[in-house]
Amino acid sequence: MKRWIYLALCGALATAVSAGCAGRAVKKAKKDKAASQEQAAAEAGQEDGTEASLRGKDYIPSSELSRVHFEYDMHQLTDETRQALKKNAEWLRSNPKVEVKIEGHCDDRGTEQYNLALGQKRANAVRDYYKALGVKIGRMSTISYGEEQPLCHESTEECGLTNRRAETLIRKK
Repeated sequence: MKRWIYLALCGALATAVSAGCAGRAVKKAKKDKAASQEQAAAEAGQEDGTEASLRGKDYIPSSELSRVHFEYDMHQLTDETRQALKKNAEWLRSNPKVEVKIEGHCDDRGTEQYNLALGQKRANAVRDYYKALGVKIGRMSTISYGEEQPLCHESTEECGLTNRRAETLIRKK
């Protein structure tokens, strides 16, 4: 009788151990699958809506990409702006490995905080338009410089228009 109980306990113990090992194997398989999905998303251009990181990267202007300008206190794209951005998007789609930074800029009217927010809206408007035209969001990043990086330093409307802009820069290799 003792032998029968001993065999039953050994069988139960062996089942419990193998179930625990199988559980670990299932957890490891799920973890490996999640890691491979994250890697695939990164390689595909982060289609989960995440912008590319700006950290530790240098960006430079490209003669292939036009800067666009905005009306005073506006971030909406005009027909003229859309035409320039369509040409930019065509170039970006034909160069799928290029990563870009979209900078939003303002003139010197308004508070620093307001201009930083407006510059971000301008950069986001350009990014969203590129996305609508088929450029993967994982290749793009946005930043606002507000009024901190003017191209023109005069107090004229023409100078203000020059400074109210968005620029698309490419990542330096």
